Amino acid sequence: MKQRVAAYAVIVESGRVLLPHWVEGGRSGWTLPGGGIDPGEHPADAAVREVLEETGYHVELDELLGIDSIVVPAALRLDPDEGPLHGLRIVYLAHVVGGELRDEVDGSTDAAAWFDLADLPALDRVELVDIALRMAGYAVLDDDGETTRAGGLLSLARRTGEAADPSL
Repeated sequence: MKQRVAAYAVIVESGRVLLPHWVEGGRSGWTLPGGGIDPGEHPADAAVREVLEETGYHVELDELLGIDSIVVPAALRLDPDEGPLHGLRIVYLAHVVGGELRDEVDGSTDAAAWFDLADLPALDRVELVDIALRMAGYAVLDDDGETTRAGGLLSLARRTGEAADPSL
């Protein structure tokens, strides 16, 4: 089983969250700024680098929020022949200290934008967005006041690595 370790940042200002739009292999969704850690790179440095690459913003990290572990079954990967993937996602809380919002060029994301937290239930996003916002003390609620589940790719894989019911 392959393993991928990545670092991400939760950036919420004035009730809005910063999200880049991930696009790869015909799949897409709004996600947290972040990505894979380069060999020898500290996770905190990776989070800061990825935010700059994907959004144009310089950030400072405030705290480590947590680590999420997920197993994506081979059948749900872009290339099922690569087998299952164990993802370790290190999540930080951060705030913007400079830069200007811009879209990434020639990367894994094609847009970046701020979204009102209240508008997230209608947004096509990966599950990590909800997981990380919960780590930061935010809850994403639907119109009935219930905690939502994201409709993105990663919501199709349980923490155990089994395929989940897509209707959840």
